[in-house]
Amino acid sequence: MALAPYRDLLSGACGPDAVDALRAAERSWRLLLLRALIDAADDIPTAPLPALDAGWQLLARAWEADPEPVERLLLYPTVGTWAAYALRRVRGSVTGDSPLWVELGQLHAVAASAAVLAGVDFRTRAPVRDGWVVLPGLGGARVPEAEGRWGSAEVSAQAGTVRVGGVRRDGPGWVPLRELRAEGCRIVLDDLDPFRGLRAPQPPQPVESADRYSALFEEAWRLLAHDDPETARAAAKGLSAVVPRPRSEPYRPHSASSGDAFGAVVASEPDDAEQFAATLVHEFQHNKLGAFMHLFTLYRDGGPERFYAPWRDDPRPLGGLLQGVYAFFGVARFYRRRQTPLGAFEFALWRAQTLRALHGIREAHRLTDLGRELIEELTARLTPWQDEPVLPQALDAARQAAADHYASWRAHHVEPDPHEVVRAAKAYAEDRPVRLPQGADIIVPGSPRRGLDTRAVLLRRLLADPGDLRALRTEPGAVVEGARPEDVALVTGDAGWARQRFEARISEEGGPEAWAGLGLALRAQRHPAADVLLTRPEFVMAVHAELGGGSVDPVRLASSFAADTPSER
Repeated sequence: MALAPYRDLLSGACGPDAVDALRAAERSWRLLLLRALIDAADDIPTAPLPALDAGWQLLARAWEADPEPVERLLLYPTVGTWAAYALRRVRGSVTGDSPLWVELGQLHAVAASAAVLAGVDFRTRAPVRDGWVVLPGLGGARVPEAEGRWGSAEVSAQAGTVRVGGVRRDGPGWVPLRELRAEGCRIVLDDLDPFRGLRAPQPPQPVESADRYSALFEEAWRLLAHDDPETARAAAKGLSAVVPRPRSEPYRPHSASSGDAFGAVVASEPDDAEQFAATLVHEFQHNKLGAFMHLFTLYRDGGPERFYAPWRDDPRPLGGLLQGVYAFFGVARFYRRRQTPLGAFEFALWRAQTLRALHGIREAHRLTDLGRELIEELTARLTPWQDEPVLPQALDAARQAAADHYASWRAHHVEPDPHEVVRAAKAYAEDRPVRLPQGADIIVPGSPRRGLDTRAVLLRRLLADPGDLRALRTEPGAVVEGARPEDVALVTGDAGWARQRFEARISEEGGPEAWAGLGLALRAQRHPAADVLLTRPEFVMAVHAELGGGSVDPVRLASSFAADTPSER
């Protein structure tokens, strides 16, 4: 496979021509996937639906009548998600609660959509799920005569009149897919397709906030076209659907994408247009790299290694880190031109965190030569951004958020050598010099009870709206899930009171976030013990526990390591 049409992707860039090349490759990928599914399911009964070959033949007939809309449909994200899921069901690598004929029968819904788009008269049957028949890319019909969760209904087109069960496409009971429109871009808001969620199928859930999505999309696209026009032009060709999700906690948006669903962005209802634009960029970066990785190998599979991901609570495998650095490079690039305090914070945070992650995996032995080239290209682009001026308040907040996440992550996921812990505890108890151990980290998987971004969310709220301060001080946990009064004190500059509270928490209950919080409070006070708590908190925690915790002064203990610790940046 020639790399030339895709080379710009290695540096995080991507013009419309590269997107065209990716779309052409994804089209071939989809056809191979469909053919593999039909071949693998050759002996599986499909009644009460027609045989799969009948669906393939209808799809081919539609393509012969009008190939352009059928090609667009084949690239519609849910077609890829469905085909990949159904193939996994057939091969037994995943299970589900639906009959297998329902999943295989989605081919007839795809073929029916293709025939409608091509203007072909036809008659077939498609699966009914939870009272709905959904035609990918078009919409869905509530089928009143359906009984139970699974069934089948006739779908037909005659002289332009399309019927789904007893419902006409232009009549009551039909729910069309709505569109998000902006100058230079038009994509679908898909709240109906059973495979819109990127994994297992789910029932349609028409959203009531479609108008808000529409207004925010128009404004988000205007921001993107102004601040990152290259990405806007590419995304206009590459994105085809936004899948809405319920509103999440402010400044904690949820979004997702999948290599099976090129062109799709799953997104919770955004807080504002700037956040929506960043989400579109983030997930489009994932889309691009996922399609690129269908063509080229960036790393060799296998291996137990897990790495620090500055945007996740859990340790990540190498493939996840590659996806993450690529996505957050795009986020940093978008925010680079934003002049709002919150935008400046996001730029300062993600330029640093993405570069940190790149440095963390550049020596990974499973990277291919092409994977190393990707790392080097992104590093070369990001490095000069580190010196670009940023609003001082935003820069200070970004540095605090970065140090907090790294320390909290280590406190949760890095396991010290127990022999070194005993050695250090004994030395401390005997008032002898204490040294930090050297050697590779032992990373323990899992997710913390509280998100590692809690204090970062507090910082975002205060940058976006300083008037939040009173509410945060009164009921921090009600405003930001997981926040405590000492967290608010820390981010608002009351390091002394925050230090007292973190020390008390360590004495009473321990907890990784308390140790990281203490490190941040000490850093604000320019205390020499801050560095060890922000770079090796897991070891101090373990020694503290070995000494019996409780009455052991955490600051005095951390200070005993301070002279042995490189300064935290």
